Amino acid sequence: MGLLSIFSLIWGILAVFGMAVGIIPCFGSLNYLNIPFAVFGLFFSILAIVLSSKKELAIAGCILCAVAIFVGGIRLVIGFGIF
Repeated sequence: MGLLSIFSLIWGILAVFGMAVGIIPCFGSLNYLNIPFAVFGLFFSILAIVLSSKKELAIAGCILCAVAIFVGGIRLVIGFGIF
């Protein structure tokens, strides 16, 4: 089950990349897509922590997805959901 840990890490990296693009002015609405993407990544990361033998990668993916959710949500609030 090491593949699930790698998958969760890659998902977390993609979520953080989407969050970074969503921080750019006029791209803030991208967070409406990125936050659900990061929530699914968080779900898979927690699943990987429970099932996998390589917990370090899954924990890193979990942290990255949580950061993407938090910062993306703050960005939506600051930009009033549009900007």
